[in-house]
Amino acid sequence: MSRRCQLTGKKANNAYAISHSHRRTHKLQQPNLQWKRVWWPEGNRWVKLRLSTKAIKTLERKGLQAMAKEAGINLNLH
Repeated sequence: MSRRCQLTGKKANNAYAISHSHRRTHKLQQPNLQWKRVWWPEGNRWVKLRLSTKAIKTLERKGLQAMAKEAGINLNLH
């Protein structure tokens, strides 16, 4: 499974690690992903998703059904 948020699609970002001497080496900035059980009222069950912490905050505001529709995922499969 790739390190990607299932609702927002966030993934790793390419960046530089810059030392004190300003030598640049490549590094990956990974998203802060968490496994989260979310109650889905329309389906009357729990859904387990791998979400970024930003998506968890947005989920509390928008709701699971609305975010899943925007992302184009079928919650019956999760």
